Amino acid sequence: MLDGIQDLINVGVDYVAVAVPTAHHEPVALALAAAGIPAIVEKPLAGDVGSASRIADAFSGAGVIGAVGHIERYNPALQSLRKRLANGDLGDVYQVATRRQGPFPARIADVGVVLDLATHDIDLSSWVTQSSYTAVAAQTANRSGRKHEDLVSVTGRFASGAVASHLVNWLSPMKERLTVVTGERGTFIADTLTADLTFFANGTVATNWDALVGFRGVSEGDVIRYALQKTEPLRTEHEAFRDAVLGKPADIVTMEQGLATVRTATAVIESARTGLTVTL
Repeated sequence: MLDGIQDLINVGVDYVAVAVPTAHHEPVALALAAAGIPAIVEKPLAGDVGSASRIADAFSGAGVIGAVGHIERYNPALQSLRKRLANGDLGDVYQVATRRQGPFPARIADVGVVLDLATHDIDLSSWVTQSSYTAVAAQTANRSGRKHEDLVSVTGRFASGAVASHLVNWLSPMKERLTVVTGERGTFIADTLTADLTFFANGTVATNWDALVGFRGVSEGDVIRYALQKTEPLRTEHEAFRDAVLGKPADIVTMEQGLATVRTATAVIESARTGLTVTL
């Protein structure tokens, strides 16, 4: 693997996308950092916190641009959601709930569903809320006979006070990619399979039905499905990294953010192993 990356370095390239198996991220990324070559490393940044820290430190110490390929951030539905939350459209955010389910991808062999698939949800939830995880609790299962877990259910809390819920597995015959953000003014639902974003507003019409008034905190209001410009997320991701390499303003997933995601994912695995809530 190192011989191959050295051959690439010797050719002379502007930047590299590292898409080797997770176990090889560290040696390849360290070689690129030492050579002064910018790199975007596919998620997760590494398979453990120590390795991810060494990669992030190497790029930072060398003054080389590095990023992590958390492609869901560049989905048009989540990009629009992030802007609307930042604009205050939802008011205070109470909860982020995600569902990411589907069949097992045979190409994944060296990590389980937490580091491979749930890192999408960990990263995007922290990004849309602009808040870091402070605690996680999780349960995992291994039903396919592989070495690693193939199902996880996570609950967590952000520094902002919002709570998180993630249901992720490789055991479902259908494919589902949903992010539901609930706040004081209603709920956003982002479907990243179709890149659709829908807003369900809290109703403002008074309820005169006494039996309902006693237990309903909110009522149904208007529903808006936004018309979005749907650009391919991979293209958007690499255009952003290209701009960062050129020294232009760019919204990339930094290696420090990638490290934070690995740290949270590791805490999820630890919680499932011990049966305890892990504080971050």
